Amino acid sequence: MKAIRMMIMVLAVMMASAVSAQTVYNSSGSSCGKIENDGTIRNSSGSSVGRFDSDGTIRNGSGSSIGKIDRDGTIRNSSGSSIGKIDSDGTVRNSSGSSIGKVDSDGTVRNSSGSSIGRAPGIPRERVAAYFFFFPFY
Repeated sequence: MKAIRMMIMVLAVMMASAVSAQTVYNSSGSSCGKIENDGTIRNSSGSSVGRFDSDGTIRNGSGSSIGKIDRDGTIRNSSGSSIGKIDSDGTVRNSSGSSIGKVDSDGTVRNSSGSSIGRAPGIPRERVAAYFFFFPFY
């Protein structure tokens, strides 16, 4: 019985580590990084290059705040000025309100012409918009 419990615990740990990060893909379908469940942003080499904090703060690899995502989808720079927004339908807008792209519900990222520029399945749309359009970590 003890051996079975131990085996179940090992499997649970293995499964948890397998889903601890979601891969971000570029327009060619190649991995360009990962965003972990805790918000850590990694480049394709696995090095930490930034972080999304739970309060919406966006940090660079040194830990300095470079922006923030508000609850309403507004994306701000380090000075607090609005630099864009993601609408509830996934449309990404610049500070003037013009559409600059879209994040589809399946994680496909499109530019303003509708062409796919990447994919980030399983990652919140706000983080995907910040990653691809405002703070390119890749």
